[in-house]
Amino acid sequence: MNHSLDRIRAASMLAACIALTPSPSDAAVKICTFPGSPSAALDHVVAQAVFARANISATFIEHGIGEGDDDGVSLHELDKTLARDCDVIAGFPRSSVADASGGKMHFSRGYLRAGYVSIETPGAELKDAAKRTVAAMYASPAQLIAVQQPDVTLDLENTSALTVEAVANGRAQRAIVWYPAVVAYRMAHPEHSFSVSQAHSPYADWHLTFAFGPKSDALRPRIDDALIALTNDGRLHELTKQWTLPSETASARYLDVPSTATSARPNIMLADAKASSAGRFIKIANEGGGNIEPPTFEQAQTAHGKTLYASSCAKCHGVQLQGVTAPALQGPAFAPAANSHLTVGGIFGYMATNMPADRPGKLKEQDYADIMAFLLMSNGYKPGGAKMTADSARSSKLPLNAGPAH
Repeated sequence: MNHSLDRIRAASMLAACIALTPSPSDAAVKICTFPGSPSAALDHVVAQAVFARANISATFIEHGIGEGDDDGVSLHELDKTLARDCDVIAGFPRSSVADASGGKMHFSRGYLRAGYVSIETPGAELKDAAKRTVAAMYASPAQLIAVQQPDVTLDLENTSALTVEAVANGRAQRAIVWYPAVVAYRMAHPEHSFSVSQAHSPYADWHLTFAFGPKSDALRPRIDDALIALTNDGRLHELTKQWTLPSETASARYLDVPSTATSARPNIMLADAKASSAGRFIKIANEGGGNIEPPTFEQAQTAHGKTLYASSCAKCHGVQLQGVTAPALQGPAFAPAANSHLTVGGIFGYMATNMPADRPGKLKEQDYADIMAFLLMSNGYKPGGAKMTADSARSSKLPLNAGPAH
């Protein structure tokens, strides 16, 4: 999950080429997982159970998905992988803000909700600098969530495991992190305990699925039927319960997480919902009240912005702004009809500081303004008036709701 897949850059999942229940009527299906994904062990176990229930012979391919570059694995590269090296990708993350709808892939029903959470170490004694520090994985939804918070210092890490470790070692008071990474870290380090609260953000909610290419899409109904059967008989719950997100309404204070190192009850606590959410996730909209005029922009600069977007942003956000391995930049998840939690200025500030993911902040200020103008036009705003500048974009407190054309 570059952006939820841990950048697709660590080692591949453990057991490879393990045959599942054979069926003489089926050729062996090649299953790939994302290298370095914290959920790789779970994806393996779920795939094994699902394909066995579907009576489909399959093997796991160790190096089917390449590590990509610092900006992750593109949708085009994944399409090629499914056409050449793999028949199915297990553990493909989907959400309403990045559903990979622009590719050739098709998806099963989800088998686990695996979102982003905020974690702390209960009772930790921190130095002053650490008390103001929030850790997050670079170029991921975690960074997008963390940057929306006020008066904090960001500690950007290259993997989700290092993000968790920043809290475990006292370098950061909190971390915004993908929940499977917390589970995986606790398996490897049972001596550490964390309190967990949910990240209230449109970028926090993700679901793990199976992805199929055109040549394997005929398998999808059988896999969905197997997932339904495993859900109905309780087997899927048993397989995934240790990885399930804490519920804010759960009565249990401690959540079981399996550990290969100890049989002791692991310490991942559910933080109090009211205490954990207060002040944690800044609402960067609606602070001014009343009607706020959108910043003006010119038609010509939107054309330039579109060109810049295609070369610097489309790989992760999609050619049609639909979201691939990064959030969509068009539609209700990005610009809802009302009550947006994002402002034009907030989005511009994040973009100009952190994007593109492989060259953060390296474009010219006016280039970022032109991209912002293109995003506004793509979400229903009309060009007119003066040219949008970096200053006018950055200072705008306009909630990014859909423009009149939407």
